[in-house]
Amino acid sequence: MKHLERDLGLGSVFAISIGAMIGSGIFILPALALKLAGPAVVLAYLLAGALVVPAALSKSEMATAMPEAGGTYIYIERGMGPLLGTVAGVGTWFSLMFKSALALVGGVPYLVLLFDLPVKPVALGLAAFLIGVNLLGAKQTGRLQVGIVVIMLAALGWFVAGSAGSVKPTNYEPFFVGGWEGLLAATGLVFVSYAGVTKVASVAEEIENPGKNIPLGIIGSLVFTTLLYVAIVAVMVGVTEAGSVAGSLTPVAVAAEATLGNKGVLAVIGAAILALVSTANAGVLSSSRYPFAMSRDRLVPTSFATVSERFGTPTKAITLTGVIVLVLIAFVPILEIAKLASAFQILVFVLVNLAVVAFREGGTDYAPVFESPLYPWMQGFGALSGLVLLTQMGFVALAGAVVITLGSFSWYVVYARQRVRREGVATDVVRRRVGRNVLAETETLVTGKTEDGTLVERDGNEVLVALTREASIERERSLLRFAADLVRSRDGRVVVIRFDEVPDQAPLDHAAEVQSPADVRFEQQTNALAAELDVDVEYGEIVSHDTKRAIVNFAGYRGVSAVVAEHERLRLRSRLLGDPIDWVVRHAPCNVLLIENRGYDRPQQIVLASEGGPYDPTMSAIANSIARETDGQVIFQFPMGDEQPNQRRQTIETYQAELAELFSVPVSMHVLRTDGGDKLPDPDIVIRRGTDNRLRGGSESHKRTAVDCTEVTVYPHESRSPGLLRRLVERIVF
Repeated sequence: MKHLERDLGLGSVFAISIGAMIGSGIFILPALALKLAGPAVVLAYLLAGALVVPAALSKSEMATAMPEAGGTYIYIERGMGPLLGTVAGVGTWFSLMFKSALALVGGVPYLVLLFDLPVKPVALGLAAFLIGVNLLGAKQTGRLQVGIVVIMLAALGWFVAGSAGSVKPTNYEPFFVGGWEGLLAATGLVFVSYAGVTKVASVAEEIENPGKNIPLGIIGSLVFTTLLYVAIVAVMVGVTEAGSVAGSLTPVAVAAEATLGNKGVLAVIGAAILALVSTANAGVLSSSRYPFAMSRDRLVPTSFATVSERFGTPTKAITLTGVIVLVLIAFVPILEIAKLASAFQILVFVLVNLAVVAFREGGTDYAPVFESPLYPWMQGFGALSGLVLLTQMGFVALAGAVVITLGSFSWYVVYARQRVRREGVATDVVRRRVGRNVLAETETLVTGKTEDGTLVERDGNEVLVALTREASIERERSLLRFAADLVRSRDGRVVVIRFDEVPDQAPLDHAAEVQSPADVRFEQQTNALAAELDVDVEYGEIVSHDTKRAIVNFAGYRGVSAVVAEHERLRLRSRLLGDPIDWVVRHAPCNVLLIENRGYDRPQQIVLASEGGPYDPTMSAIANSIARETDGQVIFQFPMGDEQPNQRRQTIETYQAELAELFSVPVSMHVLRTDGGDKLPDPDIVIRRGTDNRLRGGSESHKRTAVDCTEVTVYPHESRSPGLLRRLVERIVF
């Protein structure tokens, strides 16, 4: 695959960045901002420039670490993952095209001051010219940009210097016309004036010495442009009567006419046209690189990564971008759409700040030449201030940003997800954080100590074995031996209760007084089994009209730590009215362990099975207790596809190794391939976590697997069960 040539120097970088900013932000927006904030619009431009600093620093840092074409898309995709990378790439691509079209349409009114020309045809002609220039190559683009910026700055400099002496202090009174609300609203509106400051990073792959030129170009152009904006707006307000500029389509020309006469108007018209053309030019240049970069990552068709043999530019990406710009100019009310795109641009800046945090906290190789100062406070301030500004954009702008986001999300789901096998650094950061939290909880349950060595009080020392039907001596022996292994190390007790359910019409006192043959067999059988165990065993019978409520009530009365019960195949009544054990799982005041009973006799191979999330601490404690009592070993089983990212595999292996250190028994690992291969040798018992009702809508009391051994499905009590959000996060990142 061909690569882009690095032939853009610091001068081109500086020119592209300034050219991407100075446009509609100063020649169109001041008139609208004056309506919101009055003379305080000067402060709004200063505040907006300051709020862009975190994103500018963050993007400068990431650009020196990853000087690749694509800019914002690359950083967010690598840091936050391909889903948010798609959202950022598609959204920023469209917002840049919207801004380019707006700049062209907005520049024509200045031209109309000289010539009676139709707006759309002229804008279409300028757009076609710029598209052709971009197709010729980045070097030609950079040279054109330098020339445009030099002429434009000279004209604006003359306007400021020549008009400063005519400023009247009375024109700034009253200053805060719209109050703080008006100031914030104006700041949110003019924020987009600085959006172009980081667009140069999208052509980072074509910049010479990117470690030096990128941060110098971005930070230097931001400081310069902020001071220029403030000076221009301050002069504009100071030389005109209140209200004369507000609402004008050519506010700078109105101010120039008041101080410099016709020559000043001509200079401003020339500067405005050049500025708006340079904004459109920089927009076409940088926006065309987004489909180019996304295609290399297989998020859009790979044909957009094709580089022309003749011109050395991504011609298909530029052509598509140009066609969309032309369609927008011809058929769409561009000003409203530009406002929508601006709201999304603020959101992208928020993601840019968060991406830096992801890279720095992540385990991936990240070595920027330039590092943002005041980390992470700078990034936190940038993210928070961006969200505040979003609230000032209005409902329509926010709704439009949501539409763009949902559209990008849909594209990822339909097209890109099946083609991408990567994940963002942030995903691994969250995964490692989740793993550490689960390890801390597991340490408390397994060792009885917190991370700092503090002893904690154990749960109750009684386990209830709930028998809901007559069981053979072998089946009951398996349940009692399992329960005994759970409580033996804590000198606990096994409570065996046979729950007998009678019809509502039958009096309970009469049913309790009559001892059936099944009751006699239960007592004799349990008494014999108790003699085999070296733990305290208590047994009895409870008669009720509702077995599930009786189990829950007795568990609460005795304060048991767990209820042990057998799985039962769903009968017709259970299928119609619901499985009673589901009710027990939801209402029990303790852990519930459901046994798929295929025998239990000193198991040696205890498998701790994961369905994709981290191992539940209660599961780990149970596995450790059983293996310790039977001199067995615990096997960590985890599903892992062959095409999983290496970072995910490494993090999970590290988590498993740290978890193994908490166990007091031998531990081994087994990767369960998702294609069904490499099956585990015959285990003696499998322990797995029950499905969260909130995630799948019901327990797995009816689910039977193909393994030929006893299975224990663990349903931790809600006090130990993580919340819904955490369970979802665990499922996603693990």
